[in-house]
Amino acid sequence: MNDYIELRVDLEPCSECATDVLAALLAENGYESFVPDEAGLTAYVRDADFNADILGDVVGAMPFDGITATTEWKKVEGRDWNAEWERNYFQPIAIDGRCVIHSSFHTDVPEAEYDIVIDPKMAFGTGHHQTTTLIIRHLLSTDLLGKSVIDVGTGTGILAILAAMRGATPVNAIEIDEFAHVNAVENVSLNGHPEINVLLGDANTLQSLPLADILLANINRNIILADLGTYARAVVSGGEIVLSGFYSADVDTILAEARKCGLEYKSRASIDDWTALVLVKS
Repeated sequence: MNDYIELRVDLEPCSECATDVLAALLAENGYESFVPDEAGLTAYVRDADFNADILGDVVGAMPFDGITATTEWKKVEGRDWNAEWERNYFQPIAIDGRCVIHSSFHTDVPEAEYDIVIDPKMAFGTGHHQTTTLIIRHLLSTDLLGKSVIDVGTGTGILAILAAMRGATPVNAIEIDEFAHVNAVENVSLNGHPEINVLLGDANTLQSLPLADILLANINRNIILADLGTYARAVVSGGEIVLSGFYSADVDTILAEARKCGLEYKSRASIDDWTALVLVKS
């Protein structure tokens, strides 16, 4: 099992906006899971990826005046992460009454049209984060029958699984992190969709796949800006690219890059300032 660093950041004063920004900054530096509360944020990063100097730079980069951040961290030895989530964090979630997300250890689960089992094991994507919910809502409102879908940065595999449940085919999912890749493969199996092709790699892996009708990327602003051209080349003319993992303030910057890549704006949606963009390849 992988060892992790459990980081605790207390913010004074603390706000949801501040913890969201901090989580986004930490995510850009390898942190995988985040648990905000009224006093601050608890975050997890692999022990091998932790760097105290980088952490100091991240906290110093928070764009807020008058907020004091206090940090402390400890090593957490490899353990049964499913049990940790069961005890502390991950509870079943229902989205718009149509999709319920829960782990295999949950017993009190509401019925829904789409029932997704996710055992997260520290990989991102339980449906609780606003960005995951935004893309799930888009998938629920889109006709996916017979459409080819690629999910870049699949995390737990949740978006790829929902796409397959709604009739998308083929479905390819790409994950750069080896541990998250294994977790996605496990979750695909748990949900009975062995046809989903889960690949270990980065955006360059797209070159080996057929062009998609729809590409999903719930990652973060910097990676999206760096890889948007690669995404555009991976979809058919008229195909959609659905992006999230950033704030409404980032939309203009992303749209400017999108236009350079031959992508046109179609729609956007937001929850708590987290935003999803739908682009179309011209």
